[in-house]
Amino acid sequence: MSVLLDKMRRRAGRYLDVRPAPIRTGRGTFSLSFDDIPATAWTEAGPILAGHGIKATYFVCGGLESGSNLDRPQFTTAHLQALFEAGHEVGCHTFSHANALRMSAADYAVDLGRNATWVAERLDGHRMTAFAWPFGDVARATKAVVAGRFDLGRGVGDGVNAGTADRTNLKAIGLESRRLPGYDLEALMERTAERKGWLIASGHDVMDRPTPYGCTPEDLDRVIRLARAAGLEIMPIGAAWARMEG
Repeated sequence: MSVLLDKMRRRAGRYLDVRPAPIRTGRGTFSLSFDDIPATAWTEAGPILAGHGIKATYFVCGGLESGSNLDRPQFTTAHLQALFEAGHEVGCHTFSHANALRMSAADYAVDLGRNATWVAERLDGHRMTAFAWPFGDVARATKAVVAGRFDLGRGVGDGVNAGTADRTNLKAIGLESRRLPGYDLEALMERTAERKGWLIASGHDVMDRPTPYGCTPEDLDRVIRLARAAGLEIMPIGAAWARMEG
């Protein structure tokens, strides 16, 4: 019963209380994002991003700092400060990697506040304006909390954001080696350019033998090159949103 209930709640979070916002890009936009920030999302991905001269969005959970997930080390405060100083965006992923289906909206708000304080103390008062839902689970009641605190929320639903999109649950393809072969990436990039849309990729670790949620350095490099070949402008999520709002 709980599995069915969770499925119904996920659908409600995805399709109800939508906050539509126009997607306006000049020639199509591509944004890279990394959730949780495994250490390799910076140590391995950082040089690749720098080599292409682009910036990404890193969604951080303060509670994961210096921890381990799937037997892989997570980020340290030094990693977070280094990527922030390099010009990458830092966004919110809750403090405890909280699942919105497992917490009340009030408790979720407390967790978000805790993460905001934790990040501000380490990044010179930085205020996060972009949010990504842990597990991609969106609870209907919690959408109002996210909408009130952040400019946008990023989900995990596949597809291109074009025309209008739910600003509390933007679509994002999975930047995962096990899933990438299932996408026609060239067509996705071309469709984004044609529709002047916004394609977002969501990844985790970047390494030669990635976890099921990560990708290889070669995968990351290829995705960036395809976006460039399609003529897409590549920028962090918050910067893309600010340009559309401007």
